[in-house]
Amino acid sequence: MKVLVTGASGFLGTHVSRELSRRGHTVLPFDIDTPESRLCELVREANFIFHLAGVNRPRDPKEFYEGNANLTERLVSVAKEKRGDTPILFSSSIQAERDNDYGRSKKMAEDILFQSGLPVYVYRLSNLFGRAGKPFYNSAAATFCHNIARDLSITVTDPHIVIVYQFVEDVASAWADLLENGPFLGKKEPLSFEPAYLCSLGNLVATLQRFKAAIASPSRLPVIHDEFERKLFKTFCWYLSDDGSVFHYSRDARGTFEEIMKSARYGQVSENLTYPRQSKGGHYHTRKEEIFYTVQGKVLVRQRNLGSQEIEETVQEGPLDEPIRIRPNATHDLRNVGGQDALTLMWISEIYSPDTADTYRESVDVE
Repeated sequence: MKVLVTGASGFLGTHVSRELSRRGHTVLPFDIDTPESRLCELVREANFIFHLAGVNRPRDPKEFYEGNANLTERLVSVAKEKRGDTPILFSSSIQAERDNDYGRSKKMAEDILFQSGLPVYVYRLSNLFGRAGKPFYNSAAATFCHNIARDLSITVTDPHIVIVYQFVEDVASAWADLLENGPFLGKKEPLSFEPAYLCSLGNLVATLQRFKAAIASPSRLPVIHDEFERKLFKTFCWYLSDDGSVFHYSRDARGTFEEIMKSARYGQVSENLTYPRQSKGGHYHTRKEEIFYTVQGKVLVRQRNLGSQEIEETVQEGPLDEPIRIRPNATHDLRNVGGQDALTLMWISEIYSPDTADTYRESVDVE
């Protein structure tokens, strides 16, 4: 499907565009530097529009209305003229309920969409967090992640303030599901998004500081207590990664594998999802160390030292079991022995490179 994404290079737009591309859709990007004359052409091509462009920190309050309300009005006008039935999903904000310039401009954009006659989905989002968030711009979570990762000072005016957070990758995935499931009837009222997580600023900072201490310690991987902490850890890892790192993602019949941190100082962390009754591994490393920590589900990890016939088996069940250390020169594998998808964080002592992979195939089973 061809999908127009306004604000495609922004924080939310980048994640949505990546998820759509990953699923095989064609993304038609429209950004602040795209000539507006291109808007008609892109709307004509698009089967669906994600309207994510907007202004949230302008120098002049008038920019709120130009970037949020007026742009929406022009987009709707073109959509009605060129197609007349193109669905539009709009990223609004909980600020639309408040009496400030940003909130009023978002509410104006909502009203324009609801009165357009087009099938529209208006989501009021709150405090998005995730990888690639800009510190001092997108959210307090981005600022704290950036500063704590770099051992910079932070300021918390009131640690007791509770904020509602939403994970940007959850949003991107749910919206891609909506795109693929149809039919596109639209909704006549603003929509909230779930899951949402409540966390005080004090607890947020304490959790990030605990992550940093664990990564710098011999344990390497912190204890993860719940889903919010897992997503926050995934976010924090991005700020620890070396500049220019490319993160790879793969999926097959066994599950998925995604790199979430690459650091010459701290090594590499990946997130491995294994479907029930599926196995991964069957290899060894001669110099690399690994640590496995299952945060969801139940897995059986097996190791066998090279030259030995004795297999060591360890069952690990998330989220609070002890991490498992994988020894060099021990061939190993992991099998999901539970009834749900198993999610395992995997730390390895150095960044993976195909040229120096240090990964050799050998079954754990002895013939």
